[in-house]
Amino acid sequence: MTTSQTPCPATAGTIAAPAAGAIHAPVAAGVAHAPAVEDRRITRSKRALRDALIALMEERGFDGFTVNDLCARADLNRGTFYNHFRDKEDLLLTLEDEVIADLDRFRQPLQDITLTQLLKGRLGAAPLPFLVELFDYLRDQGDFLRAVMGPGGDVRFAPRLRDAVCTDLIESILHDRYRENPTPFVRYYVAFYASAYLGVITRWIETGMAETSEDMAVIAFRLLFIKPGESIELEPAHR
Repeated sequence: MTTSQTPCPATAGTIAAPAAGAIHAPVAAGVAHAPAVEDRRITRSKRALRDALIALMEERGFDGFTVNDLCARADLNRGTFYNHFRDKEDLLLTLEDEVIADLDRFRQPLQDITLTQLLKGRLGAAPLPFLVELFDYLRDQGDFLRAVMGPGGDVRFAPRLRDAVCTDLIESILHDRYRENPTPFVRYYVAFYASAYLGVITRWIETGMAETSEDMAVIAFRLLFIKPGESIELEPAHR
């Protein structure tokens, strides 16, 4: 974002001595805090645009508003918007990409699940910590996910979320010889359960995320091991 910077006043061309014991890198007078101020302004502008995008998508749907509407809702001028984004599609895709990139940190824990963790998860004894962290992250992004996955959002995002989280979760519980197996039945098995898990996440978002992240971690993992005819209720001790 292009902004004007007001130089900080210097005193007789000198810089005040640091407090006793303090260590400071040399800083030229008049520009000490300009980059930090600029970064904060950019962060505030992008946050305002994110909030405006979410509100307008829920009110009108993504096709129902313009860049002018976004800028008016965010209380920013068009120049500020175009300093960062080509159009509203670019803004939306940037926000989606950030979520997908953040979710990448859960990929390794999914791949590193041990047999002991699988057994504990199957019994519903305790939630897997990284699954709790995953649902914590999804909760933090709840307003954006609700808007982008809702009827006025972007139909392209849900498959990306499925591939970033759900597919890895299903593949993580498969025996090693199946994880890279290209045969049709194995790939349909993965696709079937990955889509089911997207449904779990979607329902949680649509119903206001009433369950805790711990509850959702237990529910999500327990669902993998329920057999036909088996009880589908969690025992109180497991909650």
